[in-house]
Amino acid sequence: MTETKPMTTVLVFGGKTGWIGGLMVTMCKEKGIKVVAAESRIENREDVAAELDAVKPTHVLMSAGITGRPNIDWCEDHKPETLRVNVIGTLNVADLCYMRDIHCTIYATGCIFKYDEEHSLGSGVGFKEDAKANFDGSFYSETKGYMEPMLKCYPNCLILRVRMPISDDLIHRNFVTKIVKYERVVNIPNSMTVLHEMLPASLAMAQKGLTGVYNFTNPGVISHNQVLDLYTKYIDPTYHYKNFTVEEQSKVIKAGRSNNELDTTQLMKDMPEGIVINDIQTAVELCFQRMKVNLTEMGWLPDNMPEEFVREPLSS
Repeated sequence: MTETKPMTTVLVFGGKTGWIGGLMVTMCKEKGIKVVAAESRIENREDVAAELDAVKPTHVLMSAGITGRPNIDWCEDHKPETLRVNVIGTLNVADLCYMRDIHCTIYATGCIFKYDEEHSLGSGVGFKEDAKANFDGSFYSETKGYMEPMLKCYPNCLILRVRMPISDDLIHRNFVTKIVKYERVVNIPNSMTVLHEMLPASLAMAQKGLTGVYNFTNPGVISHNQVLDLYTKYIDPTYHYKNFTVEEQSKVIKAGRSNNELDTTQLMKDMPEGIVINDIQTAVELCFQRMKVNLTEMGWLPDNMPEEFVREPLSS
């Protein structure tokens, strides 16, 4: 990109039915930015091109993609469909935006790494932006792993490595919601993305015209147990959980899961002024404080949680 253009019109792929896309549409409206939720499906190149030409956005936010339902195990049995959207579709949007000199923010994933000798568990040494993917234990991560080097070729693209996104509610896509419903969880420190803080940052980064890859997580790591302990503290004091090992976990899932720490030095260095990003421990605790207020207003708290979230009491 030769110059930073004012953000006057935003087109959001994934804005109609997607989680992050929908949040970004709402955020743009609240900030008084003209925003359109894309109608076209990203795998249909001609439709995407026609919509870009009709809307004429200054900026595109691209959060469309397949993660699978209820989780990424779905992708293991639907590889052509996963490729069509996550690879071909994403490249369609990046390429068509490049041809029209449109800044394109892509909400990608940091689940393309696993702890290794150079970035060992508990070392505090995180993967940097120039690190090459080393995790292909799931087909979802495999596709994302070879997508990133291709996307980096486009000088108009801002590529954000989101990990284990956490929101202030219990929507099914929230990392908290997922692990709360599991009977057993692994307990491994990970980099995670608290959306309340990070999504406004993504908009500010796009407005600033930043491009290239960024580790898009709150600084530091937090473990599954630490997240669930905060859930117990703020949401449900009767909740309880059990741990199991990665080896035990592998027997009940089709695809492996990525565990890693991402280095956020570059992100924090380039963060636009006025954006507050807390360390992950602080950010998650603040998130649960907001969640408690939200669930109380919804009538779920103090004692009306949906059955799917309620655990049988521990026998004494």
